[in-house]
Amino acid sequence: MKFSGWYGLAVGVMMFGMWGFFLATGQVPELQTEPLRIYFHLAAEFSTAICLIIGGAALLRKLPWAKTMYFIAAGMMLYSLIVSPGYYAQLGQWGFVVMFAVLIALTIFSVA
Repeated sequence: MKFSGWYGLAVGVMMFGMWGFFLATGQVPELQTEPLRIYFHLAAEFSTAICLIIGGAALLRKLPWAKTMYFIAAGMMLYSLIVSPGYYAQLGQWGFVVMFAVLIALTIFSVA
């Protein structure tokens, strides 16, 4: 489960980094156009990132509850990875769509 642990940690940290970058550079127009929806979405994204970090760290430390936590976090992430590409596809940003497809495959591999 080493891969899963490091994968969870890495993706969790990168989720914080990606959203931090988008927010800091004003690339989240929904803050003005759909503030309630984006606040709920951000809460889900940050909750997922926190769970991935906790689950990944717990796996690496071989804690007894680690697999359960990681499976919950991976499920949260799979939902996000399935829903999110539509936003980028609508904008024609296919690089992001491909990135999400690769992350879906890696996430499934990480729980197998």
